[in-house]
Amino acid sequence: MSAFYPLEVTQVRKLTPDSVAVSLRVPEDLRGTFAFEAGQYLTFRLLKDGSEIRRAYSIASRPGAPELTVAVKKVPKGVFSTYANEVLRAGDRLEAMPPQGRFVFNAAKPVKALLALAAGSGITPVLSIIRTALEAGTDTRVVLAYGNRSADETMFRPELEALKAEYADRFSVYYVFSRSSEEGSLFGRIDSSTLNFITRNKHKDLTFDRYYLCGPEGMIELAEETLLGQGVAREQILHELFTSAEVTDTLQEALEGKSRLSVTLDGVVHDLVMDQKSLVLDAVLRAKIDAPYSCQGGVCSTCIARVTEGKAQMVKNQILTPGEIAEGLILTCQAHPTSPDLKIDYDDV
Repeated sequence: MSAFYPLEVTQVRKLTPDSVAVSLRVPEDLRGTFAFEAGQYLTFRLLKDGSEIRRAYSIASRPGAPELTVAVKKVPKGVFSTYANEVLRAGDRLEAMPPQGRFVFNAAKPVKALLALAAGSGITPVLSIIRTALEAGTDTRVVLAYGNRSADETMFRPELEALKAEYADRFSVYYVFSRSSEEGSLFGRIDSSTLNFITRNKHKDLTFDRYYLCGPEGMIELAEETLLGQGVAREQILHELFTSAEVTDTLQEALEGKSRLSVTLDGVVHDLVMDQKSLVLDAVLRAKIDAPYSCQGGVCSTCIARVTEGKAQMVKNQILTPGEIAEGLILTCQAHPTSPDLKIDYDDV
């Protein structure tokens, strides 16, 4: 079940001309429910004109902080982002699901050096990861490349500068601006030349254990290709998209007929019949089954379920690893049934 809890907004702080940081107070009796790992996100629900809108926003706070803080960047025609930037005030309440996400930093595993790449609002989960990594290990080195159009559009810059001052010998940040020049920054975008400059020039003495990439799809694809070309193992690279290119659902055109779908959610089994041209999550929601979901675009992990019988094929996948897919995990917002019978389990993930 998609359980939402009302959290009080304690502050709405302007970060840039088109973004805000929203801080939320978690009641004492929900502290365990809202415990999180660095890099995870919250899904919010907003009822607007009779429709339910869900959006996922990453947590910038470090685990254990007294409040949860997310960043919301205003996007054209964005209902929730416009509401957060223009209407939301301290004292209001936001309905939120407990933290989720697989783009996480495991503080229990020692790390000697970490390289993070972020663009725009992609800094939000990366900031939490950086803070946690620096606090977790007294010898841990962290390097960040952070891309924006200009200095004015750089979210959380004061927080990054404070970290740089506190951990001067262990934290390095490179600001990359595509539309302005600033002393001490790089001009352009985060690309292969930026990566090579950092890893083979400025920090050639470091062997990075982990790489965290968060930003648009193009940046992530290019960065991964460059790192793999440098000999970095794929399992050392974690990424999270905040936008993804639209993909034509050619699979839908090739499918016909119906499938018997069995859904296990909160220990209850629901049975229905669905068109194979439909996506599994769409069919589940039409049947009034309160399955978990957020983006419905394949860029978060809220709607993951396990296939326990039958087959399903995803239109696109930017989250699950080949090993997870082999274990039967699917993004139900991207999956079509491809067998007469399909059984999925939201509880076993």
